[in-house]
Amino acid sequence: MLFSARVTSSSSLPAPRKLLSILLASVALVADAPAASQSTRATPHSTAQFEALPLIRSRQNHLLVRAFINNKPALLTVDTGAPFSAIAINRRKYFHLTEISGSSKIPPGLQVNVNGALNNVAIARNFRLGALNIVDEPVVLVDLGGAHHSPRVWHEQATDGLLGADILLGTEAILDCQQQLLILKMDPQLPGHAPGYDYRGFNAVPIQVSDGFNPYVNAVINGAPAKLMVDTGAFATLLHRSFVRHMKIPVRKTRFVSGAVNLKERGIQVARIRKLSVGSVDIVDKSVGVIDLEGLIHNGLLQASPPVAGLLGAEILNRHHGIIDFGTRTLYLKR
Repeated sequence: MLFSARVTSSSSLPAPRKLLSILLASVALVADAPAASQSTRATPHSTAQFEALPLIRSRQNHLLVRAFINNKPALLTVDTGAPFSAIAINRRKYFHLTEISGSSKIPPGLQVNVNGALNNVAIARNFRLGALNIVDEPVVLVDLGGAHHSPRVWHEQATDGLLGADILLGTEAILDCQQQLLILKMDPQLPGHAPGYDYRGFNAVPIQVSDGFNPYVNAVINGAPAKLMVDTGAFATLLHRSFVRHMKIPVRKTRFVSGAVNLKERGIQVARIRKLSVGSVDIVDKSVGVIDLEGLIHNGLLQASPPVAGLLGAEILNRHHGIIDFGTRTLYLKR
């Protein structure tokens, strides 16, 4: 992607058949869902080098940001589990997204999750987040119908797409999950760190970013080493069903289902984890969702040593004041 004059860094899309792991977990068939606050905090004073944006917390615990795409207002889910930013395919005409030209080095299609089909890639000539304007930003066109089953169930406002790791990494963003704040660096080539953050009292956990732009942290689950994808697009922490079965952790059925881009809805079970450690932060007696993550986690990572055991979701990131620093690639958590 190519930024405006104040931002000169760029990144490119991968090869056409690169698999993406876009998960926007949603819940259906839920009764008596608790209401969440829709209020936003006042935007802190932005500097010439940083842009601070308030976020909205949805009923499903997602963080939403307001943007302008080709001068049209947009509401996007901040999804650290999405390697690339995406726009709902039914909003393509509304945002006047441009097709990829034959001479472009950007592939016209990408495979999103494992279904054999290619999703089209389009260009947003202007992708504005506050004062930051990203020029000629590639976006993946996806059907969010299944992944956004929730608006019909919880009367939640539908979003126009996903703000993914490509922009979060490219702007060396800081995402404060509890304070509902997104800070973007206007020019990543300039030195300096966002003012106003004091990490005393936090535990720093290194983030490993895969070739597919997925952020992972080391964890220990009931004594077993594992990795978790840091995924603000997941409404709750979810573990892979085979991992839970291998660990002989009891599960119980629920009426919940999870939807993901290009994949059928999958039933969710619940397991109680005796001890879940992320870095030096220990979470004791924790209930988590259990789901089949095949098709969402690729390249043999589910069977690796240590395996990717699941997704570190929004409820832990909120409760433990998670701050994701994409510049230093560090997750900060409080006990």
